Amino acid sequence: MSNIEDIRKFYARLMAANAASSDPRLEEVFASVPRETFLGPGPWTIVAGNGKITTPSADPAHIYQNVLVALDADKGINNGEPFLHAMWIGKLAPRPGETVTHIGAGTGYYTALLARLVSPGGSVTAFELDDRLAELARNNLEAYPNATVVHGDAVTTPLPPSDIIYVNAGVVAPPATWLKALRPGGRMIFPWRPAERVPLAMLVTRTAKGFACDPFMRAWFIPCFGASLADLAAKIPTREQATRSRSIWLTSDKAPDRTATAIFGDVWFSSRNIQTSGKH
Repeated sequence: MSNIEDIRKFYARLMAANAASSDPRLEEVFASVPRETFLGPGPWTIVAGNGKITTPSADPAHIYQNVLVALDADKGINNGEPFLHAMWIGKLAPRPGETVTHIGAGTGYYTALLARLVSPGGSVTAFELDDRLAELARNNLEAYPNATVVHGDAVTTPLPPSDIIYVNAGVVAPPATWLKALRPGGRMIFPWRPAERVPLAMLVTRTAKGFACDPFMRAWFIPCFGASLADLAAKIPTREQATRSRSIWLTSDKAPDRTATAIFGDVWFSSRNIQTSGKH
């Protein structure tokens, strides 16, 4: 019979293989961070398509698969798909000593993984708007001294200067304050949802010339409170326009031009590659 350590190790190997990351630490952290700690007592509710099923027991072996575990079924909040998060974290390539801001931390599972990956010397500030989930995350992360939970609104609260911003709630556009919080060379992943039928994952990198972006896969997350609705003046992209976006600009730095694929107030998206763009 398999024991839970063997099951975690195999789960971690699956996560690392799916992420195709060159960092062997990704597998190590998925093996060492116990997912069940962040899910509450079992049996657990698993989201399967449009329905839900309950695990047959509280054996944690049931949740070491690529399954969505409900955290608040009434609000549609779940623990996230492990394959997706492994891929996203692999793309961000967190390094020891880096500063991470995690927006929409839930109960803290992926915060814990990030905290391990930036150790030693790095830290994670995790924002969670839901008071119950924030309190659970705070308790769950007591064993991770470099992780801090903020019960608050990351849209209206200034973010700390960050090497990585990891967003787990859908936005029509990243607030300008998020982009400004990225340090040079900093990376941000966010679920871009400029329209109901355009759910994309966007990787942003702050370069010397501006913000390069890459819409690299489909992804749907629950909406981010305060940043999920476009105003009437917005230019909302079609799916084809959205996938052509290659850079993001602050309107205060550069006015939207004919390359604009989407415009949302003080932030706009362009089809122009950042390397060929003029200076701010």
